[in-house]
Amino acid sequence: MSRAQGFTVQVSADRASSLLAQMVLLNRILCEINDFNIQAANTTLSTEFIMSKISALSTKLDDWLAHLPAHMHDTRTNLLTFASQGLGQLFVTLYLGYYHYGQMLFYRFLHEDVGGHVPRTHFYATKCKEHAVLLCEMIYSSDEVPGCDVLYNMVGHVLVIASTVQIHTLLFGVDNESITHARRRLERNFCILTRLRDLWPTLDICMERLQAFHRACRRSIDTSFCMDGWMVRFLVEFANPVSERGDDEVEKPWTLEEIGISNC
Repeated sequence: MSRAQGFTVQVSADRASSLLAQMVLLNRILCEINDFNIQAANTTLSTEFIMSKISALSTKLDDWLAHLPAHMHDTRTNLLTFASQGLGQLFVTLYLGYYHYGQMLFYRFLHEDVGGHVPRTHFYATKCKEHAVLLCEMIYSSDEVPGCDVLYNMVGHVLVIASTVQIHTLLFGVDNESITHARRRLERNFCILTRLRDLWPTLDICMERLQAFHRACRRSIDTSFCMDGWMVRFLVEFANPVSERGDDEVEKPWTLEEIGISNC
């Protein structure tokens, strides 16, 4: 091995260690977000406590992002650089975690923002949508850059959650451009989920969960995004099927055309 080769190997190893270290920090925040969502669903908490907790967790996510070195920012150039070092998948996985944790933290505000005029609620609902969009875009980029594909079963779960955020925009959006983009993402996500299911048959559960969510929206649009016990289970129990929300009515399988988008 030449001196130049040795330097390249060392740089790659150092960057891999840095990415893994950042993942550890993010996972700690995720644990807090999951614990909070479960607590809020099972316990009567004051609005003041909920907003204070969300503000604190939001700050932790913001601080994590702000303290990243420039070479770890979410840019196409950095993605290509990490990919050239064999670390593209790790880089993508790091940001999928960050964007997923954000959409999880702010998800409750999607319901609260519908028909409301509270600036703070709208701010957090917008952040949820931004995280979901960036999560989708990162998965699309991983498909386009060689060596970055993340064909893991967990990707199916986070993409299902991001897809429900797109459904929210389809149902409640007032901006035609945003609705058009959401429809295109939902189409593309469905194709990716179908491809992942071919690789991981257990992802049938993810598809069933998305179908259950869609049926819940059809039954009651007004409460479909309410952060109750059913919604918490939908968000965090990714390996388990979810029961029907509201009643045990059995409906025929749904298709994408039912919500106005074409199939793959």
